[in-house]
Amino acid sequence: MKAIAVVALLVLVACAQAKVYTRCEMARILYNDHGVKNLTTLANWVCLIEHESSFNDEAVGALNSNGTRDYGLFQINNKYWCKGNVASSDSCKIACTALLGNVDASWKCAQLVYKEQGFKAWYGWLNHCNGTAPSVASCI
Repeated sequence: MKAIAVVALLVLVACAQAKVYTRCEMARILYNDHGVKNLTTLANWVCLIEHESSFNDEAVGALNSNGTRDYGLFQINNKYWCKGNVASSDSCKIACTALLGNVDASWKCAQLVYKEQGFKAWYGWLNHCNGTAPSVASCI
């Protein structure tokens, strides 16, 4: 019970310091800082982030049915991609908590996920953006 209280407190503290971006802020970061120049691809990334984390760079997902959690803007899962409190393959070679509040680290890990699985790795993209991502051209 104490462990649950500690985790809840940590999540509350993290949320209190979270940066929540706007659609256009995120589009500009990906375009200017991470080289996503194709506007269709950019729209898909922004839509994905919107539906995974609501642009909150400190987002920690609720406990999944398999006991895992998702972290950061891209909701990177701790079973496969980052090192958390469950056995993980840690493909991104990063602690899950290091993805929080760190756009660059989150982007780097998300690129690995994308390289291996494409946008289909994210339910937020599958359910809300697949072929219907709204344009972000006015943001650039």
